[in-house]
Amino acid sequence: MDYFPVFLDLKNRLCLLVGGGEVATRKGRVLAKAGARLRIVAPEISAELRSLVAQNNGELHEREYHTGDLQGCVLAIAATDIEALNEKISADAQALNLPVNVVDTPALCTYITPAIIDRSPLVIAVSSGGEAPVLARLVRAKLETLIPASYGKLAQLASSWRDRVKARFDDGDSRRKFWEKILQGPAAELTFNGQQAAADELIARELAGDQTQLTQGEVYLVGGGPGDPELLTLRALRLMQQADVVLYDRLVSDGVMELVRRDAERIYVGKRRNEHAMQQENINQLLVDLAKEGKRVLRLKGGDPFIFGRGGEEIELLAQHNIPFQVVPGITAASGCAAYAGIPLTHRDYAQSVRFVTGHLKSDDTNLQWPELANPTQTLVFYMGLVGLKEICESLIAHGRAANTPVALIEKGTTQQQRVLVSDLTSIADVVAANDVHAPTLFIVGEVVQLHESLRWFTPQIKNA
Repeated sequence: MDYFPVFLDLKNRLCLLVGGGEVATRKGRVLAKAGARLRIVAPEISAELRSLVAQNNGELHEREYHTGDLQGCVLAIAATDIEALNEKISADAQALNLPVNVVDTPALCTYITPAIIDRSPLVIAVSSGGEAPVLARLVRAKLETLIPASYGKLAQLASSWRDRVKARFDDGDSRRKFWEKILQGPAAELTFNGQQAAADELIARELAGDQTQLTQGEVYLVGGGPGDPELLTLRALRLMQQADVVLYDRLVSDGVMELVRRDAERIYVGKRRNEHAMQQENINQLLVDLAKEGKRVLRLKGGDPFIFGRGGEEIELLAQHNIPFQVVPGITAASGCAAYAGIPLTHRDYAQSVRFVTGHLKSDDTNLQWPELANPTQTLVFYMGLVGLKEICESLIAHGRAANTPVALIEKGTTQQQRVLVSDLTSIADVVAANDVHAPTLFIVGEVVQLHESLRWFTPQIKNA
């Protein structure tokens, strides 16, 4: 280890920053965020640095650097493009035993500044020892996606209970086990969701020895998106990693399932036309039963659970039984598949509105409001419309939609097996029949389909047979 990592308390302490340009401004932002008082020295100083100095009662010196500028400071940063000046600042600071950083010149530094993930009071620093700063920033970017911003709230929760927990448990091992339980359990989820009072109540119960609430399970109703796992939300990924049991649908892609916690129990409850692994009523009841056993239950659905996903039906029963639940929206198939096909669902020149329509109803037919759907200035997106495709096209034409209206059928959208078939209302059924298309599919009707050829950007790596 070439550098010893350390966190400095700079609140209300004077720090010298030599330089007034873009690089110096970036350094000034970080120092100001840590509560430091800035002493800025440079012939020309950016407007943002001036503002930072004014905000934290700092000092502004529009002139060349002098050795005396280091007096009273706890650290120094040289952010100029003058090599000789940077060398002098470094030498002067080291003569006074002051920590000094010269931007992009590790040989002149006694400390280096890391890439920072700020979840205050939780702060994570990533450093390459000055050897590969871009790599450190890339690692930081990956960590940013894995550590939700709400972890700061969790750190504040732990801080507020720290003394009481220490008084309750005599030995460090007991305290560690207690905090592991709290920080990975229902109290943490309540904190993430902004329910601070409820989280405090749970911790108080645990300290008092009442474990009834802490053993209560919870259900996470999560939208898994249209297929590409990179379209998952950060919250979805976090809940997928902590669930004890997963109930998943047929439309959840293999790539998304790969991100589920490895040791979680998996229960397939998918549905095909006239073929249900489990009836909806049984799924609803199973969610209740598993939660009552104290399990964290992930109900994972393709797309968005509240858009043709029957998510509302499932949480109704949970609410009746007072089972805690949270809903995480996902990118619905209409948005995801259209975007990956290069088809904007609205466009000032072609469509001023968009409608999402189910391809079959509860009675298993397509008895829709056809006169409304025939409006030529709107885009129609049909979910689950493959079987009734011919009837959909004929009904739209019969109610006034032009027979040559452009349409697109997207198969396995956003995945490496994506295929886009473009035609018009008259011919699309024949095109589909000739190409051996299988669900899941999405059917888009409207003039915006014309943009597919010019706006297509996604090229699947796996060709369909």
